Amino acid sequence: MAKLIKKIDIYLLRNFLGLFVATFFIAIFILLMQFMWMHVNDLVGKGIGLGVLSEFFVYATASVIPLALPLAILLSSLIAFGNLAEKFELTAMKAAGISLFRIMRPLAVTVAILSVGAFFFSNNVLPKSQMKLWALIFSLRQKSPELDIPVGEFYDEISGYHIYVRGKTSQGELLNIMIYDYSGGFENAKVMVADTGRMAASADKRYLVLNLINGEAFENLNQKQQRATGSTKNIPYRRETFSHKQILIDFATDFNRYDESVLQDQHVSKNVAQLKHSIDSVHVVSLQRSAEQSTKLVNDRYFGREERMGNVLPERLTPEDHVIYNLDTLWASLGVSRQRQVYTIAEEKARTYRDQIEYNALLLEDAQRYIRRHEIEMHRKFTLAFACLIFFFIGAPLGAIIRKGGLGAPVVISVIMFIIYYIIDNTGYKMAREALWPCWAGMWLSSFILLPIGIFLTYKAATDSPLLNPEVWTIKLKKIYRKIRKD
Repeated sequence: MAKLIKKIDIYLLRNFLGLFVATFFIAIFILLMQFMWMHVNDLVGKGIGLGVLSEFFVYATASVIPLALPLAILLSSLIAFGNLAEKFELTAMKAAGISLFRIMRPLAVTVAILSVGAFFFSNNVLPKSQMKLWALIFSLRQKSPELDIPVGEFYDEISGYHIYVRGKTSQGELLNIMIYDYSGGFENAKVMVADTGRMAASADKRYLVLNLINGEAFENLNQKQQRATGSTKNIPYRRETFSHKQILIDFATDFNRYDESVLQDQHVSKNVAQLKHSIDSVHVVSLQRSAEQSTKLVNDRYFGREERMGNVLPERLTPEDHVIYNLDTLWASLGVSRQRQVYTIAEEKARTYRDQIEYNALLLEDAQRYIRRHEIEMHRKFTLAFACLIFFFIGAPLGAIIRKGGLGAPVVISVIMFIIYYIIDNTGYKMAREALWPCWAGMWLSSFILLPIGIFLTYKAATDSPLLNPEVWTIKLKKIYRKIRKD
């Protein structure tokens, strides 16, 4: 019996790991395409070399691995147990006296190891890859687009310029060029037309050199330019005719690396120990700042205020003094103009106090936002690893219940379950980010909801419950319908 169980464990592991590897790469490909679509504007039209693109793909792949791993485990476990149930292999194992929990045990241990590996990957590898990825993205965003002026339409990728050409020669010469120069503002717009022209980057790749042949230039003259030229006449524009004109345009075409050290203090670039240290440090600073603000506000606006203003009240008031310091009596003794003046002073002081409180709250909110971002990132490293276990205990019993293998029903069910997980997880993340919920509650929301579902499905699969059998549900619905008709 022990040898039989050992062979069954090896058989299950071989089937599961093969499916897991295949679904894992499929999940990475799908999530990578979605990530590429989000950053397509940072890549297209920049003239980036193959080395930079390869580097971008490597870092982007590393960033989607923590999310692809739970999806791959869900799909592979669902297909594996669906195949076993569809081929009646699962029924044969149960008939041999092997429970479902014993059948799932080797795969559960494997998934637990994968979960631990996912945590160490998120804690040690992912922060470095995230720092390099976002440094690369910022570098790509700062790079100017590749210069490729189309024929028959205006080109506006150069800041402050609109360029139109009617044709190009095989040697790259531009024909019938029209240039609108708005670099000095719309009031100082310049228009240039030329028969032919050539464009080339400067030696340091910081400027674009435009050589125009046989053309004219028109420039608006505003009052400042007229004073500079000493002209007193109302000249609307200046016209220039040239046989050759060279223009230097600020257009950096080289690829400059963004300094990665700037991102070292960001939450995505830290492991759990660094996140916890940053949270504790900023929390101490936030408490000190809050205490200082509270003390200053109380001392300046309440206690000690009368002594600084020279209005010291007596320690004990006599009955006659109560009449003097009665607010209604004091207010009635003021004239109308004095009452308006008091209203104005009180309103100005209230507005000043409100502005100061809002400013203090803004200072504290910056620190709280910093803490929330770090707490969210710290919890995320644990929740994504724990999601691997949850999805296994959802996928394995679901496969045993639906008894369908292959890529049909399992793929549909996996996509639906993953979408539900993503919606719940994103909702919890937004609640935590906006400080509507505690960070731990928001980030663990998906686990709190899906874990009972996994336990319920595992129990139903272990007791051979026809939970998703359409024939059983059809019979139950017919019974309900007959009962309703009788009533």
